[in-house]
Amino acid sequence: MCHNDHHGKTFKIIKFDPEKFDHSLTGYKLEGAHAKKACKDCHKAEFIKKQEIKKKKFSYLGLETECTACHIDYHQKTLSLNCENCHNNTAFKPASQFSHNKTKFPLNGKHLDVQCVKCHKLETLAGKKFQEFKGIKYDNCNSCHKDIHDNKFGPNCKQCHSETSFRSIKQTGGFDHNKTDYKLEGKHQSVDCKKCHKNKVTDPLSFKLCKDCHEDYHEKQFITDGLNSDCDKCHDVQGFANSGFSLEKHNEGQFKLSGAHIATPCFSCHKKTEKWSFRKIGINCADCHENIHEAKTEISQQKFSECKTCHDMAKWSDVNYDHSKTKFPLSGIHAHQNCRKCHFKESKNEKTDLNFSGLKTICTECHKDTHNKQFERLGATDCSRCHTFNDWKISVFDHNKTDFKLDGKHKNLACIKCHNVVQESSEKYVLYKIKKTKCEDCH
Repeated sequence: MCHNDHHGKTFKIIKFDPEKFDHSLTGYKLEGAHAKKACKDCHKAEFIKKQEIKKKKFSYLGLETECTACHIDYHQKTLSLNCENCHNNTAFKPASQFSHNKTKFPLNGKHLDVQCVKCHKLETLAGKKFQEFKGIKYDNCNSCHKDIHDNKFGPNCKQCHSETSFRSIKQTGGFDHNKTDYKLEGKHQSVDCKKCHKNKVTDPLSFKLCKDCHEDYHEKQFITDGLNSDCDKCHDVQGFANSGFSLEKHNEGQFKLSGAHIATPCFSCHKKTEKWSFRKIGINCADCHENIHEAKTEISQQKFSECKTCHDMAKWSDVNYDHSKTKFPLSGIHAHQNCRKCHFKESKNEKTDLNFSGLKTICTECHKDTHNKQFERLGATDCSRCHTFNDWKISVFDHNKTDFKLDGKHKNLACIKCHNVVQESSEKYVLYKIKKTKCEDCH
């Protein structure tokens, strides 16, 4: 042999050991899963684009460095061809380089726990399995979520809800409760949401009747025919303290209000204790008023409802009593006297003592006997033998009925000529009982 280059067609001109070859010298360093691959896994004719190289049975030349040179574009050109934006060369799944926060829809709250496939649906595109990552609507929550309010509150769910929990409501005060089926008015406007929505704000609540939220303060006092009347019959949402129960409604009941009762505050009759009471509180005077006459009137306690015999409901102090029905009809000066003159007396403890029962009709019960019992018979003095009720003058006395008849000059004499004022102890009085009737007793 003269030369060393004639070794036949099978002679390998380049000495190449694949196991010792440093691939980084090519400008494409093998890392991750690529480092575990055999050369023939990548250096295939099907991955080579240049036809002149592709025709060769085998070649290490002609491969491109972009991912799609070897891998199928799963996203079918809907995303960037720079796969390294989301994936690394260790494993295709998960897309470790991808951060949802770098997108136009950062994930917060419960969205962080949602599986990708919930939003990025699996489907078929061009006959191949495909997962949609681009073009998904996210302008409003109802792009993914069903609007259970049927657009009653508008499309901006974020004004009430957050990504933390759909059932957690923001306390921003911007929620318009009037758009719900229950409009907030009066005191309800200042009530904390949690007072009514005790568990979850989104839980349905009954609100047809007041008692759905409020305790029956009156403890079933207003049950009629087995049904409990609702509070709005008397109250409104401006506050429970005030009542809209009218005089007309009260007069539909057993006790009609008239006179001073119209101006009497409700609590005087209906709140005699700490609790309000509207049933079985009585309709008679004695049920509310003290019997100040006690036993000192002919009207018994059992008949105290007959106060109207003397009084009316306009004013208690106005008494309209027919005294002619008693044993002592009023006539003369008596007819013009105030009741207090006879029936009211001041006691030692400065308490007014009223007495309308058992009073005696003899004059000296009320009037002083100025005659010092000169005309007393059987322990009583009958003033009517000389006086009338018109005045205190001696208008009915007939001197001729006495033991000394007046005649002659005696008729014109003044009484004081014969009947002198005498002193007895500390009392002065006119002496009418003169036992001496002879002439010489005076003349």
